[in-house]
Amino acid sequence: MAQVLIIEDDSRIRPLVMRSLGDLGYAVSSASTGMEGLTLAVDTRPDLVILDLGLPDVDGTQVLAMLRAVSDVPVIVASARDDDPSLIGCLDAGADDYVVKPYTTAQLEARIRAVLRRTASGGQDRPRATVVGGLSIDPAARTAELDGTVLDLSPREFDLLARLAEAPGDVVTKRQLLADVWHQAWGGSDKTVDVHLSWLRRKLGESASEPRYLHTVRGVGVRLSPPPSDG
Repeated sequence: MAQVLIIEDDSRIRPLVMRSLGDLGYAVSSASTGMEGLTLAVDTRPDLVILDLGLPDVDGTQVLAMLRAVSDVPVIVASARDDDPSLIGCLDAGADDYVVKPYTTAQLEARIRAVLRRTASGGQDRPRATVVGGLSIDPAARTAELDGTVLDLSPREFDLLARLAEAPGDVVTKRQLLADVWHQAWGGSDKTVDVHLSWLRRKLGESASEPRYLHTVRGVGVRLSPPPSDG
């Protein structure tokens, strides 16, 4: 049974998450402040920490930094926005994954299982960088470069690009992207994918009418492949 520590100050969210994860078989403890959570993390040595970034006493990024100084416990950070600069800073500082509020129990548990699988393997399944033409995607470092220039991607844009890079040349349906990137296996709008693809295309210097890397297959999905000149 995995032990999960929730560091969350919202008195409405905290008991709901505790009860939901408890019903799924996790042993759950919680803290309502950053310093209390840090103390519990050190004293109880949980298997995973869910860390809210908007804490009342200490900023979540500082809690992560202090935690990383004394522990390598997996951390999933929670943010109200997927374009929050603090979220990117946390990922750079060693957070293992993130969720965006409001999230469902299914979304959170999917992230927990994925992180615990990775950490249980001792990093042996650490993904390598994928190169597609002049585009390089490194899932472990969460960085992407185009022709040697680092792309300024939001966490969700990077997740979308990284998912497509798992199998360059293969068409991925929008339903599958919603399931894998947004964890919306049932329901969710294709428009969500379309909007993020549009933002991603802009940063790749292309458009839907003149694609270079992101190619839409009408009625099927999207594939990531190099421009024709790159072979």
